Amino acid sequence: MTRTSRPIAGVLLGALLGAAAPADSPVNVPEPAGLYEGPQHGYTPPTLKGATVLDLAAFDRLLAENKPVLIDVGLADHKPANLPPTAIWRPTHRSIPGAVWLPAAGVAPLPAAHEDAFLKRVDALTGGDKAKPIVTFCHPECWGSWNAGKRLVAAGYSQVHWFPLGVEGWQDQHETIAIRPDAQWSALPRPSASQ
Repeated sequence: MTRTSRPIAGVLLGALLGAAAPADSPVNVPEPAGLYEGPQHGYTPPTLKGATVLDLAAFDRLLAENKPVLIDVGLADHKPANLPPTAIWRPTHRSIPGAVWLPAAGVAPLPAAHEDAFLKRVDALTGGDKAKPIVTFCHPECWGSWNAGKRLVAAGYSQVHWFPLGVEGWQDQHETIAIRPDAQWSALPRPSASQ
């Protein structure tokens, strides 16, 4: 292979691999018209209409400048079925410092009581200010945080931010902390989620 044909071969190989990529690859996921009702974990779109998508640097700037409300919608761990009844089960959820954890608040469909509770809780956290910056997140490739952001945009919040890198993206450069589910949210029956 000549020196000039190598770059051309590389471009052709890249194009062939791109054409052979699965329909749900990260570069090809379109935004659904409504909320995503499939499994919570899977490739997500690179955008969220009406919201700002944050990388870690932008998230750091937003935290420093605007003190946004941080909403973690990651799913709670389930007790393993094969764990003996007498075994102690104390899962730890690690998150971004200052976050409020509303487990499974991003599932869809969400029971009406949970949808109402989610919006009321966000209203309380923002002090009723629909222009208060809000960041939704969970884990990488998690539809829950995308859905939560979409719900907030639909509810009229104008400064919704989505951090698709999630807790794992945060901990690449920062420490996480152990947090407990929000007490008001936890008082509701647990919404189901397909994982």
